[in-house]
Amino acid sequence: MAGISDRLKALGVQIGAQNIKPPPPRSPNGISQVLSGRTVQTQVGEAYLVEKTFTVGSLHGRIPLEIDAPLQVIAEWAGDPRIASMQRDCFAFIDTETTGLSGGAGTFAFLIGAGRFDGDTFHLAQFFMRDPIEEPAQLLAFEEFIAPCSALVTFNGKAFDLPLISTRFITHGWQRSFRDYPHVDLLHLARRLWRDRLPSRTLGNLEFHILGAERTEDDVPGWMIPSLYFQYLRDGDARPLKSVFYHNAMDVVSMVALFNHMAGLLARPLECNLEHGVDLLALARLFESLNDLETAARLYLAGLDHDLPQDALLEAIERLAAIHKKQGNYTQALPLWEKAAGYGQISSCEELAKYYEHHARDLPSAIYWTQQAIEIAGSPRFPLYQRHQILPELEHRMARLLKKSGSSDPPASDIIPAAR
Repeated sequence: MAGISDRLKALGVQIGAQNIKPPPPRSPNGISQVLSGRTVQTQVGEAYLVEKTFTVGSLHGRIPLEIDAPLQVIAEWAGDPRIASMQRDCFAFIDTETTGLSGGAGTFAFLIGAGRFDGDTFHLAQFFMRDPIEEPAQLLAFEEFIAPCSALVTFNGKAFDLPLISTRFITHGWQRSFRDYPHVDLLHLARRLWRDRLPSRTLGNLEFHILGAERTEDDVPGWMIPSLYFQYLRDGDARPLKSVFYHNAMDVVSMVALFNHMAGLLARPLECNLEHGVDLLALARLFESLNDLETAARLYLAGLDHDLPQDALLEAIERLAAIHKKQGNYTQALPLWEKAAGYGQISSCEELAKYYEHHARDLPSAIYWTQQAIEIAGSPRFPLYQRHQILPELEHRMARLLKKSGSSDPPASDIIPAAR
């Protein structure tokens, strides 16, 4: 009977150490030879750290690295009043580079970039995992760095970075870090402010179009980053990782400038001299959502002074009219509804009909504007699926108005009642 050794050999398993090939030599271009960094000693081992400092107020593009605007409005938008009273050194800016984009327990943050203000400098620290065994030390060093801070700023951190870091803490049996910190996710605010003008709101795109900053050729596309790290684990050559560290550093620095710019826009919206009308309308919608109707109305009015696309123009007109209606200011709302009705806006025709029926007690004018709405809904350019929904309601309104006025037929559509 064949012994265990013979059976293992038959399966191709080598017995003994004499034929085992040594592992391939590690590259002489290790991380410490490629990037100027240092090791920091933690309670659970060494972590590798690359650092850089910036003078507060230095420009990133055309925006200073500073937080000098009042934060009351951005706190209200974020839904956390604690932010309103915070100073710049309260905020930690965080961005991760990971082994994958799916998240989950199998994804590592091999590079954690974190920045905070410290006196007259902005301190950027990048915590690198030279080997997966160093993850506990990396996480602990990162946590100690942000310990002086009491709020977080990220870009898509709510959905990705913070849940991933928390998962890594939990994996090691530690409490989830920064669980009660106020958090401002700049991606969500960027979507509110620039979705109408910029087709892409990636951080790199915002850098170029909003901050006026442009990355050098040292940058690398985000989708390449996981494979560069896996290659480093295989051969130890850290030279390709220089572009990853640059990418991560620019992400963190850009968040600082973007946060400062956004805070300024929200604190002083009417003093920013925005050149794009759609940006003014986006700000107006945001203030309207915060129920600051006075500021919203002034921003909509300022936006109407710009050359707007027709869809944006009509939205601004109708939203401004709605604010005036809510405030009971029909003198300002009526000409706006009439202007929008001239563009074929059924909703404005309906608002005019309601006003003349219920407030002005002018049934001929109410009938006139209802008839205008019916003709718009019946026109060939009006979407069929909307016509089937809207037209019966308008015809019902017309029948009720005619009965109320004692008339049997509406006036000709081109005859505006004398009362108007």
